[in-house]
Amino acid sequence: MYDSFTEFLKDKKRLCIIQAENPDGDSLGSALALDYLLKDYEISLYCPVDLPKYLHYLDDWSRVEKDFDYLADGYIIVDTAAEILLSKLLEDPAIKNALIEKPVFVLDHHETEDDLEFGHQGLIQTLPSCTDLIFRISREQGLMPRPEDLKEDEKPRFKIIAEYLIAGILSDTLGLTSASTTSDLYREVADLLDYGVDIAEFEEHRRDFMKKSPRILSYKADLIKKVEYFLDGRLATVHIPWEEIHAYSDEYNPNVLILEELRLVEGVEVSACFKTYPDGKITGKIRTSKPIADQIAAFFGGGGHPYAAGFRTYDLSYDDAIHETILAIDKIEKEQNETL
Repeated sequence: MYDSFTEFLKDKKRLCIIQAENPDGDSLGSALALDYLLKDYEISLYCPVDLPKYLHYLDDWSRVEKDFDYLADGYIIVDTAAEILLSKLLEDPAIKNALIEKPVFVLDHHETEDDLEFGHQGLIQTLPSCTDLIFRISREQGLMPRPEDLKEDEKPRFKIIAEYLIAGILSDTLGLTSASTTSDLYREVADLLDYGVDIAEFEEHRRDFMKKSPRILSYKADLIKKVEYFLDGRLATVHIPWEEIHAYSDEYNPNVLILEELRLVEGVEVSACFKTYPDGKITGKIRTSKPIADQIAAFFGGGGHPYAAGFRTYDLSYDDAIHETILAIDKIEKEQNETL
């Protein structure tokens, strides 16, 4: 089923693994796991933006660079097949030309349509996380032997790989609590633990990096004060202007600070965080209590999971984005009611 990936690897010596410009625990876990899995290749890791500090709990995060590897024989894009999430890369003519001229392979687990304009191969399978897909590929293609088959000197490397794969799974399933979590996924995590991962120690390490400074806690209070409600309280939104993005994002992603809080408000079914930038760009992160987040994001050309999605647009003001979100929710609900 996954032969195309190992076929892609043939006759290559140097590979560059690319994350999109919205790095998270799953994209970083995917990149780092592949870095260790593909030990026979010269690997570079690329992301067009700085990794947020809350992701530094993954020990090898500093391997990721902002300098693009033009000398790679091929490129592996992880955790997205959406052109809009790679727009920062494609705006650079040299990078775009490299992706056009050299082999590219895409690994993604989202339901969002593959709309990449350059030629590529790919494995896109609807799964809880991209690291879940990588684990399945690795097992089938013999890249990751079972724990009992490992030699003693191999065990440390595969323990690290298992940690990064688990990190991606936990990130995209909210700690195995999201609607995408299945019994099969629990079994996969159990299999990964057999490589020697101490999940309690790993989680404690993650929590250390999730701790907030007094400054960030004060900012979170400010964000809570800015929450607005629409649709009789079913939609909760927060606006994060560029000044706040610039001031706080390096220390803590404002989206991470507020979105889960909004999901816990009584009556809220859709929570949305909008960031506005000086160039007119607006990004939206959406979380929902019912499976419509990806449909809302699709109205803006974005996508994601049924309960967690996002988008980017240059065509709307902040007020317009709120208005369009309300219209999208209204249309989706009407269509759903008509099918009942």
